[in-house]
Amino acid sequence: MAFRALIVDRQNADAAPVARIGTLEDQDLPEGEVTVAVAYSTLNYKDGLCLGAGGGLVRSYPHVPGIDFAGTVESSADPRYQPGDEVVLTGWRVGEVRWGGYAQKARVKADWLVPLPAGLTLRRAMAIGTAGLTASLAIGVLEAHGLKPGGRPVLVTGAAGGVGSVATTLLAALGYEVAAVTGRPETADYLRGLGAARVIDRSDFADPPSRALESETWDGAIDNVSGNTLARLLLQMAYGTSVASVGLAGGPNYSGSTVPHIIRGVSLLGIDSVRQPYDARVAAWGRLAGVLPLDKLDEMIVPAKLADLPQLGRNILAGKVRGRVVVDVNA
Repeated sequence: MAFRALIVDRQNADAAPVARIGTLEDQDLPEGEVTVAVAYSTLNYKDGLCLGAGGGLVRSYPHVPGIDFAGTVESSADPRYQPGDEVVLTGWRVGEVRWGGYAQKARVKADWLVPLPAGLTLRRAMAIGTAGLTASLAIGVLEAHGLKPGGRPVLVTGAAGGVGSVATTLLAALGYEVAAVTGRPETADYLRGLGAARVIDRSDFADPPSRALESETWDGAIDNVSGNTLARLLLQMAYGTSVASVGLAGGPNYSGSTVPHIIRGVSLLGIDSVRQPYDARVAAWGRLAGVLPLDKLDEMIVPAKLADLPQLGRNILAGKVRGRVVVDVNA
């Protein structure tokens, strides 16, 4: 049966990839135990890469991007899922090396899916997506390393983006005082509306460190930026605290020092959302469904159609997307 998809292809190995709306058949789908009728997908930084030159993520063309999707099981060879079940997928390099959610159908391995958490709709699940899952995982790891409400503020960098928006909202809902860092002053009211107690201009973290340590200011941090931002905030962490590193919008490298780690016992914790085990993903989704204020989640949503994605992909790579783009693949 024919269905619509956003297909990225190129004329030859030297040509630039071009994204277009096209038609596929069921037999075109990759192998997998579960076929899903996709309702919604979303937009992440990796999607922006895959919609263009690929950033080294796309292995072969033609390609269907979309690293997240939510929909209804159409057919399943795995007893855990039956036709009619609502499911969510994030990670596992779907949308990168395998076809993803920018289509009305997807076929994947059953192990990569999780049931739609109670209390969420498919649309809201995609407002969360990989970004929200990453935020939930980061908070869980910080709390496992001792973070508790009631102390100094928790810093969130890149706060107006996808991960940052959900992290700010979720932390505030859990009772933490949130300091949100952004390079876009026009998003200050948006961030306060999500629960940020304080909005800080990114320029405060732009310069490389000039001292071995700075004042102990933060009880925890979720960093989406890396670069000088990460190097500076590490110097400002309180004794025995941790930083969750979730992104590299400022580049993959930073000029770090061992001083905060040795003198203050500060931990730098890497957060991976791609290959999380099933139980960890279910637990993280459960936290989101149980704690995240749905009205705040709805405020983050930027609605989109498949046809909007090429331009939105360019926008997210340029840092011009606020909140969570939710793609209605049937619109």
